[in-house]
This record gives sequence, structure tokens and C-alpha cells, in this order.
Amino acid sequence: MDQPHAIPVDELTSAQAEQELAALAVALTQANAAYHRDDAPELSDADYDRLKQRNAQIEAKFPALKRDDSPSERVGGPLAEGFSKITHDVRMLSLGNAFSDEDVVEFDSRIRKFLGLDAEADLRYTAEPKIDGSSLSLRYDNGQLIYAATRGDGTVGENVTANACMISNIPQRIDDAPQLLDVRGEVYMSHADFEALNAAQTASGGKTFANPRNAAAGSLRQLDADITKSRPLAFFAYAWGAQSAPLADTQLTAIERLADLGFQTNPLTQLCDGPEALIAHYAMIEERRATLGYDIDGVVYKANDLALQKRLGFRSTTPRWAIAHKFAAELAWTQLDAIEIQVGRTGALSPVARLQPVTVGGVVVSNATLHNEDYIAGRDAKGHPSRGGKDIRISDWVQVYRAGDVIPKVADVDLS
Repeated sequence: MDQPHAIPVDELTSAQAEQELAALAVALTQANAAYHRDDAPELSDADYDRLKQRNAQIEAKFPALKRDDSPSERVGGPLAEGFSKITHDVRMLSLGNAFSDEDVVEFDSRIRKFLGLDAEADLRYTAEPKIDGSSLSLRYDNGQLIYAATRGDGTVGENVTANACMISNIPQRIDDAPQLLDVRGEVYMSHADFEALNAAQTASGGKTFANPRNAAAGSLRQLDADITKSRPLAFFAYAWGAQSAPLADTQLTAIERLADLGFQTNPLTQLCDGPEALIAHYAMIEERRATLGYDIDGVVYKANDLALQKRLGFRSTTPRWAIAHKFAAELAWTQLDAIEIQVGRTGALSPVARLQPVTVGGVVVSNATLHNEDYIAGRDAKGHPSRGGKDIRISDWVQVYRAGDVIPKVADVDLS
């Protein structure tokens, strides 16, 4: 199933709904295995999210038809062979998603309603970039790293301790920490290191990777730790699981405590007062996305007060107190470094945009077609204004898009 069924959910019969839920269960199970176990996604993020949303909508309309193997009740994917297994003391859950500003406002309203707070009550959130990497849990006992585990299916993960010890910015010992501390975060690969790795793989006749996320996940889950050691991985800490004593009273101060313990934390994490501030921080991060040097696919919002997080609790697979505000999967802003003229096989000359690399739809984009002089000037084939008549110039911030295997194109230009 490549696309959601064409029939609107409100028009589905019970028999059609049952049939589609069965097909969605198969499609999403295969997609989870490809993404989490094989590090070789078969669906784009956008297509996966559409299928997941469709499944949830049908289940909401026909609750009696919800399957025992419902994708709504799953976190992560199946475990790979060859690794021993580790059971997480505290489950590693996924996050609910927001796709619009209205979803963010609704997230805030839901929390206020659950807590019995009115619209004027003080309620703060943290907002941080959502790293597009591979989730990892690091267990410390008396300050010593005891083991490292992948998310796995959320309950049981793969034991990748030897590999985690090869990542230079993961401390193997921490001081002045709780006696027991499970630090959680994301293993990732920078854009520069990703390009260097793919160049080395090409030179040696090895496999190249589609994007930094696949490269990071595949490198972390090697049966030979020496291969992991040869790969340029890094780790951002942003959460915790089991702990013998609280790190702090708030999300932000807990993150600051992790930084004090020697973990890399994200400098763009910020405290925000309400949904307007969250949306503004999201916009700022989206603008800076191409300059960060690593992949992100959205911004994560969390209630800042840890006592409120505890009151809010969890649904079956997601916390009530957090949500991921996703970027549009097929769009991204980046900077145009140069315009070059490319000579085609027939001798035709075509201008090409050379871009700061950015991942769009699961593929790293560093070039985009500029078609011809009219296209660069902001005119269509009939001479009418396109992109609002905004022309394209070197050093501009441009929004690029791709769909399927289409060559990336410039959708918009930021004149500011």
C-alpha cells in the first residue's frame, strides 16, 4: 500500500474499514521493519505519516475494529539478529506529531484541559530541534557506563554497548550524577562527516548511504564494533529514563544538568511561554535548518515542569506532555551557494543551483534545476510572474522541493 485509500473515512463501510485496517497493519509493519531494523526506509516520512494518520482516523471511527496488532500500539520496530537484548526499565516511547500551527494550539489546549488550567494560567514549554538520527539509551551505575541499548520495540532494545563506547562524545564515566541514571538521546552523523563517509565508501567500492540518518543507524548497529569506531558518529542527550534521584525540577534545568555531566545537549533548546512562542521558535529553527550541520526533521515541545509531566502521564505509546512539530517532508530552506551552467548531452546549456546540502524527503539535496533564464528571473513559460515574481540570486535563501524522483526545484525565495 503506497498511498492511503481514496475513500474518505466518513464514507467507509464497516467491511471496507476492516479490510483497510488489515492492509495498513501490513504496510506499516513492513515500513517499521525497514526503517528501524534494516536502516533502509521504503516509505518517505510524509507517506509513512499519512498511512499512520489514516489508520488512526479509521480506528477512531470504528473503534470495535481496532486490531490486536494495531500500528497505533507499536513503538519502533522488530529487533535485528545478532545482538543480545536489553529490557528498558522505563519504556522508550515515540512522540505524537503536529503538522500545523493549529495542531500546536490544540496540544496546548489539551494539556490545559487535562490539568484544569485556564487560558491565562502560566504554562511553559521547552522547544528543541528534533534530531533525525537513531535513539539510544545509556545506563550509568555509580557514574560508570554499564550498557547501551537501542530503542528496539520500545520495551526491549538491542545491546550495542561496545559500539556506543566507540562514540567519542559519549562519556564512559560521569561524576556527581545520581547513583542510577539512564540517559537518552540520539546518535547522529554531521553533514560533513556523512559526505566524507560516502566518499570513502565509494572509493573502496562499499555501500553508500541515502542520508545521514541511515548512515548513523547502520553504523551504530554493526556486529563489529571496529566498524562503528571507523564511522564519525556523535550523540545528543535530551531525555532520561530510570533514575535513582531526579536530575532537576524542570525539563530545561534537567537538560542543563546533563550538559554539566559532560553530555552534548542542543544549544537551540529554549523555554517558551505558550503556543505563539513555540511556533515562533519553530520558524526560527526551520530557517536555520540548513546551517546546523546535521539533520533535523522538526521541533519537539515538552511541558517544562516535571511535576506536571508526571500528572499528565502517558497514552499507550506517547507522552501527553510532549509532541513533535514536523517539518513539511518534501520542502526545506537552504542557501544557494552558486549558479553553474551545465552542458547536456545534446549541447543544451542549463543553469543549476548549487545548494548548502539539506535533506528533503529522505534524500540529501545539494543541487536544483533552474531550467532557464526566465525561471531564474521569476517568470513562467508564458512570461507571467512565478514565485510572486521573485528572482533567484547567489546567496539567496531558497525553499527547495522534491516529490518522488523528480529533480529538486526552487519553490520560493526569502527576500528578507
